[in-house]
Amino acid sequence: METWEEAMNMATPSGDVCLYIVIHFKFLSDQMSSPASSIPPVLLNTGLPMPFLGLGTYKLVVLEDVCRAVDAALGSGYRAFDSAAVYRNEAQLGRALKELLPKHGLTREDVFITSKLGSSDQGEKAMEAALQSLSLLDLGYIDLYLIHWPGTEGLDVADQRNPVHRSQSWATLEELHAQGKLKAIGVSNYTAAHMRELMQSCKVPPAVLQVEFHPKLCQTELRKVCEEYGVCFQAYSSLGKGDLVTDPVVLEVAKNCERTTGQVLLRWAVQQGVPVIPKSSNPERIKDNARLFDFTLSDSDMDRLSALDCGRKYCRDGTLIA
Repeated sequence: METWEEAMNMATPSGDVCLYIVIHFKFLSDQMSSPASSIPPVLLNTGLPMPFLGLGTYKLVVLEDVCRAVDAALGSGYRAFDSAAVYRNEAQLGRALKELLPKHGLTREDVFITSKLGSSDQGEKAMEAALQSLSLLDLGYIDLYLIHWPGTEGLDVADQRNPVHRSQSWATLEELHAQGKLKAIGVSNYTAAHMRELMQSCKVPPAVLQVEFHPKLCQTELRKVCEEYGVCFQAYSSLGKGDLVTDPVVLEVAKNCERTTGQVLLRWAVQQGVPVIPKSSNPERIKDNARLFDFTLSDSDMDRLSALDCGRKYCRDGTLIA
């Protein structure tokens, strides 16, 4: 096959999903020398394409900083941007995109925007909060909207209102999805138990699970659950909050393939078919992080990195939430 369109025509989510997956990743592996913006996207279970590489915007709040990062990202081939209500930057991101998309010869339809429902808005507040995100971004619709956390702010982790609120929030997301305001819906920081609970009750299955993922946290069980249910597994905190870039194994692999440690860690994920959303405010680092698709890690290097798995979590752990 020569084009991404040919791959999509041969197999789609409405047809043979397994055939689609095989074709998609065969096509992806054949195209890894291409720029980031030309790499085939992940096709979500809604049929919506999601780029393999996105810019995380956590801690980017000042409009000038957001614009600088978005400008660098668009120029480096990024076509996805990840925000959240708790990041307090949805308005800034929406404004930056409106100003910068024309500069790069792009339109709203060329980018993929993710935002998330805050834990303080779980349950009955979910509708108002989601509509607020839509209003602040002011981009017409949100491509992917996630429940950010399985618990509710202010409740004990064992409180049985947590699953009730999750269910209420999901029903709200399903309603807005049906209206076309949220093109795809999903969850973040859910455990395998939370995922199974959701799959037993939902009318619309989640399109994405966004979760911490790096060589020290390989998330084997969660990935199997996502594969079982046809949910895209997406990584955040790929660099382990900066700790992994100084790991001796990562440093040695990076030296051997003449790449940065950040590129190696991100490549480790995408080479397994896992989309990534590295965050940075530094234009040069944003550019460097996009250079993931013109090299390949050897099987031995992949194995060495995966052998670092020790269950290490650098971010919040939702395991105990009822």
